[in-house]
Parts: sequence; C-alpha cells; structure tokens
Amino acid sequence: MSQHKDYSGAKLCMWLFLFTELLLFSGLFLLYSVYLRRYPHEFATGGKQLNWMLGAANTGILLTSSLFAAMAVTAVQRDELRRAVYLLCGTIACAAGFMGIKYIEWSTKIGHGIYPGSEHLKTGPQGESVFFSLYYLSTGIHGLHVLIGAALLGWIAVKVRSGKVHATDYVLLENGALYWHLVDLIWIFIFPLYYLIL
Repeated sequence: MSQHKDYSGAKLCMWLFLFTELLLFSGLFLLYSVYLRRYPHEFATGGKQLNWMLGAANTGILLTSSLFAAMAVTAVQRDELRRAVYLLCGTIACAAGFMGIKYIEWSTKIGHGIYPGSEHLKTGPQGESVFFSLYYLSTGIHGLHVLIGAALLGWIAVKVRSGKVHATDYVLLENGALYWHLVDLIWIFIFPLYYLIL
C-alpha cells in the first residue's frame, strides 16, 4: 500500500512540475501573440528567413523520440529491460540529432548577422528584431529542456540497466517519459508559430 502511495505521490508531483513548465512557455506564447498583432508583416518576413525544412525535420525527430520513450515504458512494464535501454538510447540519439540541427540553424543565422542586438536587426524594422529575439529565447529555452531531458533519460537508462527500474517499480521512467512528451509538445507549438507563419 505504501508503495502505491509513493507511486501516486511521485506522479502527482511530476504533473505539478509539468504544469509550471507549461506556464513558462504559455507566457512566451502569450508574448508572441501580443507582438504578432503589433508587427504582423515583420513577423511574416522573419518567419520566411527560417528554414522550415529543418524545422520539419526536427519535428519528425522529436515525434520519433517520443514514440521511443513511450515504447521504453511499455518494454519495462513487460520486463524487457534490455529493449527498454535500447529504446531510451534511441530517444537520446534523437535528442542529439535535434540539437545538431538546431546548432546548424543558429550558427547559420548568427553567421548572417541575425541575432539579438546585431547591427543587421538594429538597422531593420523593429518588429523583425522582436521576432528574432523571441525566436532565440523560445528555441533556446526549449533546447535547454531537450538537453535536460536527454540527461535525465540517460540517467534513467542506467537505472533500468542495473535493474533498479523494473516491471514493478517504473515510476521514474514513466515520469521521465512524461517530461520528454512535454518537450515534444512544446516544439509542436513552436514549429508553426515561427517556421510556418504567413
């Protein structure tokens, strides 16, 4: 009975934590909507300068990673620990791929002088500067969450491999997967807001 209470408590704490994360990104999306109404044309111009194909590739990568994370939970529930470790490693590999693409995007933009405070944005329309400031802020915070999530899942994979996370005690893995699904969900909002804006 006590184990069940601990399990429920851990799940509740995780959901409360995820709620605070949603509040953080909701604030960013609200800020985005306020400035979008003020600078619609400049935001559209800024969005056209982003590579939607790279954004779409990252969307596919994160969706795949979420599938791997969900499959890892199922594998542990079936006591297929080796398979669960492989699936978690697949999720982490997807995270590395996501960050690699994000590095290419950022370095390309910075190479063209498009970054907060750059002369290029200072001399251009104010709305475009706001767009890219929000873009770097949103994708930067999200990228940090990807790194944290990958590190968390790596730690959990070690626990699974050692047998500390197993079919009768897998709340740690389930919570880690929930966090990863949130990271994926947030990107599902970021992608159309910045890359597909018309």
